[in-house]
Amino acid sequence: MNEAAVPSMSLSKFFPISLEILEEIFLNLPPGEVVRVCRVVCHQWKEVVDSKSLWKERCRREGYNLSDTSKNPEDWRLFYFLCKQRRNLLKNPRGEEELSGWLILNNDYRCFRYGGRFGGLDGFGGNRWAVHAIREPHPDETVQKNFVTSYNMAKKSQLIDLEKEGYSPSFMDHFQPDIRISDWYAPRCDCGCIYEIRAELLNEKKRPIQTFAPEIVEFTYGSDERWNEMAHVFKNYGPGVRYVIFTHGGRDTQFWAGWYGIRLTESCVEICPAADK
Repeated sequence: MNEAAVPSMSLSKFFPISLEILEEIFLNLPPGEVVRVCRVVCHQWKEVVDSKSLWKERCRREGYNLSDTSKNPEDWRLFYFLCKQRRNLLKNPRGEEELSGWLILNNDYRCFRYGGRFGGLDGFGGNRWAVHAIREPHPDETVQKNFVTSYNMAKKSQLIDLEKEGYSPSFMDHFQPDIRISDWYAPRCDCGCIYEIRAELLNEKKRPIQTFAPEIVEFTYGSDERWNEMAHVFKNYGPGVRYVIFTHGGRDTQFWAGWYGIRLTESCVEICPAADK
């Protein structure tokens, strides 16, 4: 055999493997290696790596299910990797680390003393962020803390660098995956309050490409203390998105000392597959 001719011949002539067996082998290899290494070995391997059946089965085995089974992804490989990398890009969303990770925008620390205990805390009035245990059970029972506002407007924000989080500029521009933001908020029954949220997609110069800024939500005295979710999905936003900035806040409407304003927790920004919100 002419050794010089071997590299140009199909690998399958030397190692004949059925596509079904080859797919099963790939299903047991790290997905990144399957794409980066196995895909470039030969035409047969590339065919299997690019097949819908491989990534659909991988999703099934790893539990990445469609929330709506009537809507199948256009690209099962993209769906798989978005599911695998999907996570909350916000730091400290529940206040478990106090205010760590948040940029405080409005947080006037002027306060005054008053007698007795107020909301379980001694002697200091509000007008700054605080972290308390939840008053009303959250739909997610693992959530046990929330941020609380006071009698003047308090806002905080986080800026997310998508490239640092593993979403390259070329990936964002080519695929433009859906970006979902959500936030949980709740009032107190004994004091009115307001809630405000704003989320923006920014370009490399940190100028807005798309903005979500719904009307301010106001609660009156006697409102139910149940938790409410605010959610929005950015779609078809075009190329150039490099950052996401998330800002929220609020205050009470009675200007009472203490922490009677809106309560916030479990804020979330995530990159998610279009077929599964």
